[in-house]
Amino acid sequence: MWICRSLPFLKFRTQVPKMNELTQGFNGLRVVSFESRRSQQMADLISRNGGRAISAPSMREIPLEENREALAFGDKLLRGDIDILILLTGVGTQILLDVLSSRYPRQTIIDALSKTILVARDAKSAEALKRLNLEPSFPVQEPNTWREVLSVLDQKAPVNGKTVAVQEYGISQKDLINDLSQRDARVVRVPVYRWGLPEDLEPLRQALQTIVKGEADVVLFTNRNQINNVIRLAQEEGIEKEFKQALSSMVVASVGPVSTEFLDEYGVPVDIEPELPKMEPLVQEGSAKSGGILEKKRGHAAARSLPESSSGAARLQFPKEEKHSPAQMNETLRNSIFMKACRREPTVRTPIWLMRQAGRYMKEYRDIRDRHGFLELCKDSDLAAEVTVYAVDRLGVDAAIIFSDILLILEPLGLELEYAKGDGPIIHNPVRSWNDFKKLKTTVIPHDSLSFVFDAIRKTRQSLPADIPLIGFAGAPFTLASYLIEGQGSRNYIHTKSLMYHEPDTWHAIMATLSNALIAYLNSQIEAGAQAVQLFDSWVGCLSPEDYKKFVLPHVKWIIKHIREGVPVIHFGTQTGALLELMQQAGGDVIGVDWRVELDEAWRRLGPEVGIMGNLDPVSLFADPEEIYARAKRILEQAAGRPGHIFNLGHGVLPNTPVGHVKALVDAVKELSAR
Repeated sequence: MWICRSLPFLKFRTQVPKMNELTQGFNGLRVVSFESRRSQQMADLISRNGGRAISAPSMREIPLEENREALAFGDKLLRGDIDILILLTGVGTQILLDVLSSRYPRQTIIDALSKTILVARDAKSAEALKRLNLEPSFPVQEPNTWREVLSVLDQKAPVNGKTVAVQEYGISQKDLINDLSQRDARVVRVPVYRWGLPEDLEPLRQALQTIVKGEADVVLFTNRNQINNVIRLAQEEGIEKEFKQALSSMVVASVGPVSTEFLDEYGVPVDIEPELPKMEPLVQEGSAKSGGILEKKRGHAAARSLPESSSGAARLQFPKEEKHSPAQMNETLRNSIFMKACRREPTVRTPIWLMRQAGRYMKEYRDIRDRHGFLELCKDSDLAAEVTVYAVDRLGVDAAIIFSDILLILEPLGLELEYAKGDGPIIHNPVRSWNDFKKLKTTVIPHDSLSFVFDAIRKTRQSLPADIPLIGFAGAPFTLASYLIEGQGSRNYIHTKSLMYHEPDTWHAIMATLSNALIAYLNSQIEAGAQAVQLFDSWVGCLSPEDYKKFVLPHVKWIIKHIREGVPVIHFGTQTGALLELMQQAGGDVIGVDWRVELDEAWRRLGPEVGIMGNLDPVSLFADPEEIYARAKRILEQAAGRPGHIFNLGHGVLPNTPVGHVKALVDAVKELSAR
């Protein structure tokens, strides 16, 4: 299967410069961080990355005074009634030991722990055990969330019928406890401390005033409860509104999805979130990106005149000449009928482009394929640009879509991809379990692994007419996940659905890995020169609405939410008549529909807040030109001239389609839709 869509260089959010590679980093920006015990460590990291640190402790751990639950756990532990102990934090592990030591000899406790399966969520928990000369029974994979804890238990120590103790921290770990209970475990909660405001509130007050006065540039948040404490104090000080408003002109960086979600709920958009929810990646990515984000937020003139600090340190300096990336469109591109339709603005006629408009139905393309294999063609940026531009010139369509394939993104992950002649793509090492997933290279994909696609986008953009936008694309996470699980095309998606139902944590781990990769991937295409992007979910129509809502929607929503602001996103699927409302919830400026649903009915269901793309049956192009004309007219009548319609097929142009018929369709749409 080849699809005329693009996959420019994949760059995970963790792929930022190493500390010793940074030349300027924050470049003198004033960076406020909210932390607890690691405030000084955070300040040191910021300073080493070129920032002026303003570190404000915002939280402290307060041991519970009468911890009856921890002591009751100790009784069970010494009786041998605890099968598994999950330790979620290092400081919590130490506090728990201190509580137990108030009743039992220390060595007795250690002996009892040595007979128990010990799961240390992260390195700090493991270090706390090592100080007792104990080792975790098995490691937990990054990013060390409760999901990874459950996954390792499912693989190494199934909890069915077992008594599992959970050392909690701050608040009850409801998700972890619920999932353990659903696995028929007997759960023993072991709270050891609560969170509270720091004893000395003055540094936190000063940090809040620094932000409110506009004397900060970057704000780092590393914990949901820290955020809650910051907001609470701002409310008590009567400056909540001013605090929230001030953040809108600063770079807001969140350590991970939990903090990001909390900030979103508070009404504060997050600009930076690293792939790994840890302090070091947060600071490193913040140092690499904050300057550019700040310049965009405040405007070039304002950014160049940032006030000096009281210490007299040099102000942030931006280049005197404004730099425009290829993604910054000129007015001709912005006012093209395709881009205006994406924004649901009136156009002089309905724009048209076609999925797989460069493909096997064209003799010129077949001639190239006779000399070059499909992968070779995809990876030769000159040839990819050539076939992309040729299709636009030959057909007279209103947009180009870069020539590539959705599966190229899987190769750098460590999947063995082959395009077998006559059989379509085959993955020789499919992922069908947690152990298979762990073998993937999910941390960093090198810059040069897909750089040929970036080069093709740049070359294509340079060769296209000034009024023809270039569309970048990616496979949506469900379709990609199905390929890497099934190993090839499928009718029933048995392996995919089996993994989804039986190993939901593995499924969500796969989807999250693909989603975070796709965010950077699509944004990288935009940076290389694409004016719009499309998500292809060719296989998602196999799902019920309930399964889509549970297993797919959150991941697609996450991707679309993080596509660069102002760049149109087309969200396309096939056989998705039952999923249209859910796809709209997931997001997209334009929803693509296939021929299995009437266009006017689909648009009525989607409502006025989105555009629509489609939806001629590709097989219609084998009919006589008169029939093609009539069918195009019917679809345009259903659209009724409403702003936001982009004419397209319900899927790609099929092999052996007469080129003259494709051109007849383009001409018919132009004639019939002229206003």
